[in-house]
Amino acid sequence: MSSSAAVEPDGTTPYLVCRMDNVQGVVDALTSVRWKRYQDAVIEISEHGLVLIVEETRCLQGKVYLQRELFSQYEYRAEGRPRFGMSLGLFVDCLSTFSVPGKSSAIELRFPGPDMELLLKSVDSSNACIYAEIRTRIPETMPWDCNFEPTGSTPISFTVKSAALKEAIDDLEWPGSSILLTLQPTPPSVTFKGQGHGDLQIDFMHRTTSDLVAFHCDRLVSYRYKYKFLQATTSNMPSSVMRDNRGSKCTIGRSGMLKVQHLVSLARLAASHPHSDSSAYHLPSRIAYIEFFVKPEVDDDDDEEHNAN
Repeated sequence: MSSSAAVEPDGTTPYLVCRMDNVQGVVDALTSVRWKRYQDAVIEISEHGLVLIVEETRCLQGKVYLQRELFSQYEYRAEGRPRFGMSLGLFVDCLSTFSVPGKSSAIELRFPGPDMELLLKSVDSSNACIYAEIRTRIPETMPWDCNFEPTGSTPISFTVKSAALKEAIDDLEWPGSSILLTLQPTPPSVTFKGQGHGDLQIDFMHRTTSDLVAFHCDRLVSYRYKYKFLQATTSNMPSSVMRDNRGSKCTIGRSGMLKVQHLVSLARLAASHPHSDSSAYHLPSRIAYIEFFVKPEVDDDDDEEHNAN
């Protein structure tokens, strides 16, 4: 049996032992779904990797997918898909203590510990070792299943450069109202509109602006979303996403469910390179997937037709 698969002192074998070699990248990914100070998260582990889920009032849900390919080592021994709860802020702050700027910090995660803790240990130094335990809990409720389904045979979606999407949503805070999102095929465009203390409309026109990089819509679609939930999808967008600016994809599903997807690059760093003057250089990156699901507002007095043929 390998040392990583060692039995715990109480005689139990952990469900999961894994190692990651870019802690800061994982911190960035998890921070992207941290839209308020105190948040509970549910972590689901499987043979495919880890999924962290946070939600609010069953109207907003954020997910971070850390696939097993992101880990330098991934040993999974459980049956099914165990879940445990913890504070998202505590988890992010704990991981941050293992991160060293400009260096690829490697840590080992092990679950469960003798008392169902999540155990973390630094593994990239022979001189010192950082060790942490995070107490977990049984989730009081299971995460809401958004059951996202496309509308019709043609998915309604658009992709906007990430920096432009964040800037647009930040600007929409001024009207102080919910946001009306409209897609129309002729002319092909995406419109965000806020009406409250004042009116503000932001248009992305397909083929006339470089910010709208993809557009798929065959009919008029219009839904209204609560601003604070829409803002949460971009409020903590990592700087690496803004720098790469590769695009964030938005898809409108059945009943107006909005899915927003970001890609976070987890670039690996090496301490030195014989042909480089810098002390660290980027190796080929890997991707963490971030998804948000936002329910539309429902107003019984609103007779507006959401879909027009």
